Amino acid sequence: MSPPPESNPPSQKHLDETPRWLGYFVVVEGIDGTGKSTLVGGLAESLRGRGIACVTSGEPTDGPHGRKIRELAKSGRYDVSPEDELALFIEDRKEHLQRLIKPGLGEGKVVILDRYFYSSMAYQGARGLDPAVIRARHLEFAPEPDLLVILELDVEQSLERIHASRKGGADEFEGREYLGRVAAVFDDLVHPNLLRLDAGLSPEDLVGRVVEAMGPWLEDRG
Repeated sequence: MSPPPESNPPSQKHLDETPRWLGYFVVVEGIDGTGKSTLVGGLAESLRGRGIACVTSGEPTDGPHGRKIRELAKSGRYDVSPEDELALFIEDRKEHLQRLIKPGLGEGKVVILDRYFYSSMAYQGARGLDPAVIRARHLEFAPEPDLLVILELDVEQSLERIHASRKGGADEFEGREYLGRVAAVFDDLVHPNLLRLDAGLSPEDLVGRVVEAMGPWLEDRG
């Protein structure tokens, strides 16, 4: 009997071959409360100090589809099915790629994202969709990053951070069971250039480890 196919097969793109763009594409992922935004900002500051032009962004965006996603999140997502929610993310992501991500990479900048389609795999996957199918749909139009960083944190610690940082605490979709399912998808992710980091490390240590992982590209930049 042949083994079952992997739910998240490795990318077919070989990131060590001819560069796809002049810049460098970094995506920071992880469950809520891991400090993704802090790492994105700290990494950009460190790179700019080296004279490297950076673009930082996140998903969902502030575009029309992204605003709709944020509105639905405030209501607990009860008014949208997982399929319709994913469709909104896909449209938002397509616009993001054309407006900001691809132009920045083409200009030789480092583009650093707080969430990308891996979050769709995890969060819509936790709502019942197949993460492998979500990934396949995105690979039809969305390039994988040069470096995928996943910040790892225990669900209980995540919830503590959420409660400490938000006046309203965690919403219905940031409960223990749901975040546990989200974390499980992140645990299973594979990527040709994957860096898993303990979210409990200091911001400085996290930035240093990402910069170290970018070493070959930075060396090529002189």
